[in-house]
Amino acid sequence: MDITIRTRDIPHSERLREYVEKKVQRLSRYLPNLVEARVELSMEPTRNATQRHSAQITLYTSNGRILRAEERDADIYAAFDTVLDTIERQIERFKGKYWQNVRPRSQERRARQEEVALQQIEEAATAVEDFPPEIRRIKRFEMIPMDEWEAIEQMELLGHDFFVFYNVNTDSVNVLYRRRDGGYGLIIPELA
Repeated sequence: MDITIRTRDIPHSERLREYVEKKVQRLSRYLPNLVEARVELSMEPTRNATQRHSAQITLYTSNGRILRAEERDADIYAAFDTVLDTIERQIERFKGKYWQNVRPRSQERRARQEEVALQQIEEAATAVEDFPPEIRRIKRFEMIPMDEWEAIEQMELLGHDFFVFYNVNTDSVNVLYRRRDGGYGLIIPELA
C-alpha cells in the first residue's frame, strides 16, 4: 500500500511521519484490497483552539472505492487518532454492507462497461477543456459501473450530498443526490 503524507503549517517531523505510517499500515489488515492511503495534516487558525489541527485520511481500494474521513482537535496526534477511529468504523460499515451484498458479475460485461464509461469521461473532458477560461478547476476521476444502491453506499461513505456514477442499469452517467426530506433523488440525463 502506498502511503502519502502531506502537512500544511505543521513541521514535518520524523517522529510524526513514523507514527502516521505505522497506524495507517494497520488499516490493510482490516481492508486487504487497499492500494493507496493519503493523509493530510494541517493547522488552521480558528477561534476555537480545540479545533486548530485537522487530520484527513483518504483510502483507495483496488476495486475503485474511496473512503474518506476528517477530524479536528487541539493536538495533531489527537486529531489523527480520532480520524483513524472514524475511518476504521467506516471500513467496518463498508465491509458489512458492501462485501456481503456484492453480486457476481461477468468479467467481460464489467470490462465493456468500464471501457464505455472511460470513453464518455474522455469525451466530456475534451469538451470541458475547450470551454471559456471561467472554469477555475477541472476534476477527473475514474468511474466504476455500479447500481443505484452501490452509489448510495459510496456517497454515504464519502459523506457527500451528491454522487456522479455510471449506472449499470441505465448504461449512462447518473447523478445521485440527497433530498432535504432525507430521501434520495436520481438524475438520469437524456439527449434532446
